[in-house]
Amino acid sequence: MRFAVDEINNSPELLPNVSLGFYAYDSCALLHWELEGTLKMLTGLDHAIPNYCCRERPPLAAIIGHSSSTYSILMAHILGLYRYPQLLYYFKKVQVSFGNQRELFFNENGDPPAMYDIINWQRHPDGSMTQVKVGHYNTVVESNHSFTVNSSLVWWAHGSHEVPISICSDSCSAGFRKAPRMGEPICCFECVPCPQGEISNRTDSIDCSKCPWDMWTNNQKNQCLPKPIEYLSYDEPLGFTLSATSVSSSMVPLSILRLFHHYKNTPMVRANNYSLSCILLLSLTSCFLSSLVFIGYPHTEKCLLRQATFGMVFALCISCILAKTIMVFFAFMATKPESSLKRWISPQVSYMIVVCCLLLQLVLCVMWISTSPPFQQMNTESKPGTIVIECNENSSVAFWSVLGYLGILASISFIVAFLVRRLPDNFNEAKFITFSMLAFLSVWVSYVPASLSSQGKYTVAMEIFAIQSSSWALVICMFLPKCFIILFRPHMNSKEHLLGKNKVQK
Repeated sequence: MRFAVDEINNSPELLPNVSLGFYAYDSCALLHWELEGTLKMLTGLDHAIPNYCCRERPPLAAIIGHSSSTYSILMAHILGLYRYPQLLYYFKKVQVSFGNQRELFFNENGDPPAMYDIINWQRHPDGSMTQVKVGHYNTVVESNHSFTVNSSLVWWAHGSHEVPISICSDSCSAGFRKAPRMGEPICCFECVPCPQGEISNRTDSIDCSKCPWDMWTNNQKNQCLPKPIEYLSYDEPLGFTLSATSVSSSMVPLSILRLFHHYKNTPMVRANNYSLSCILLLSLTSCFLSSLVFIGYPHTEKCLLRQATFGMVFALCISCILAKTIMVFFAFMATKPESSLKRWISPQVSYMIVVCCLLLQLVLCVMWISTSPPFQQMNTESKPGTIVIECNENSSVAFWSVLGYLGILASISFIVAFLVRRLPDNFNEAKFITFSMLAFLSVWVSYVPASLSSQGKYTVAMEIFAIQSSSWALVICMFLPKCFIILFRPHMNSKEHLLGKNKVQK
C-alpha cells in the first residue's frame, strides 16, 4: 500500500496536484478490533469516539476494507451511515494506463471495473502450497471472454484434475422424490418412489404432487392420466352374459304359463289355483327381467327405480307363494268336522293376501324414494385408479328394510309350508313350497357377505346373480314337478291320484 501511494504521488501523470496519504489498521481477524479500527479512522485519533471527528483536513476520501466479507460487511454498515464510498470522489471518469498493457479506469460513480484473477491453491508432495493463476474475470473485455478458466491447470483437493462429485447420491429421476438420509450431509439422499396417486415430473423433485380426483398416475408415476370409468355395461362380457341369461330365463316362466293355460282344465292345474299360479309365473318373469335395470350406465332415473322395481316384483312373487301356502293350510284344516275355516277357502282370500302384502312393500318403497332417494355417485375410494359410477342407495336402513321384508314373507311361507308338509295327498304342494323358500332364503343369506366383499361393478353383478338364482330356485321347486307330471306322467294328472284313492292292485 505504501509503495503504491508513493508511486502515485511521485508521478506527475497519474494524479497531478493531488497527494495521497493512508492509515492502516490491523484487525487481527477479530470483529471487535475491526469495529474499533473503523471508528478510529472516523474519529481521527488513536482512540475511538463514536459520532465525533477530530480531523479537519485533509478529509478521509475512501476506505479499503478487509479481504474477508465477514469483516468488510461490518465496516460497510458503519461507514454507510457517514456516506463514505469502496473509492475516491476524485477518481470519477479517471483512466490510467500501466506499463504492462493494462488499464485502470473509474466510471461516473467512482467505481472501478471488476478485474479478478482466478487462483488455484495447489499442494505439493512436500506439503508446500503454490498459488497458480488458472483464469480471470474481467468486465472490460467482451462478455464472451469476460470469464475464462483453464480447467487443465486446476488441481482439486484429492490431487487430480478431474472435477469431484459434489453429491454422494445419484439424481432422482421423474417419478421419485428425494428423501434425506438421517445423520448424513444434505447432499446424501434416497430416491423414494412417489405414492399411489402422486407424481413428480422433473429430476430431483423434493416432493410429489397429488393428481386431481378424476386422474391417476401412470406406471412411471411421472404423469397424471384420466381415470378409467367402470360400470356394468352391456358391451362387456359379464354384462352381456347376465343380460342374455336374464332374457332367456324369463322365457321359461312364460313357457310354463302357456303349458298351464293349455292344461288349465286338468286336475293338476286346477288343484293348484290356476289364477294364482298364472300371477306367480308372470311375477317370476318380471323377476328375471328386473335384473336388466341393474345393467348399463346408472342414470339417476335408473338408480331411483331399480331397487324399488326389484322389491316390488319379488314381493308380488313371494306374496303369491305365501297365499298358496296359507290356502293349503286352510284347505287341510277345513277337512275337520265343524271347522270354521271353510268360508276362507276362496280365490278372493288369496288375492286379498297378495294385495295386502304387496301394499306394505309399496309403502316401504314410496317412503324410501320420497325421503332418501337413491342417486348416482362417482366412487373413487373403493378402487384406486378407477372411477366407479354406481348407484348410492342413500339409506341403508331403507334398503335392508325392503330386502328384510322379503325375508319375512319367505320365512312365514317356509314355516307354514313346513307345518303342513305331511298332508295325505299324493301331490302335496306344501313340500315344494318348503324347498323353494329354503332355497330362496339360502341365496339371499349368502348374498349379504358376498356383496360386502365385492367392489365396483362386481357388487352389482352379485345382486343380479342373487336375483336370477333365487328366481330359478322358485321356478324349479314350484313348477318343475308339475310340468313333469303334465308332460310325461299324464296318468297321474287325475283327481283320484291327487287324492290318493287309486291303489295299485297286486
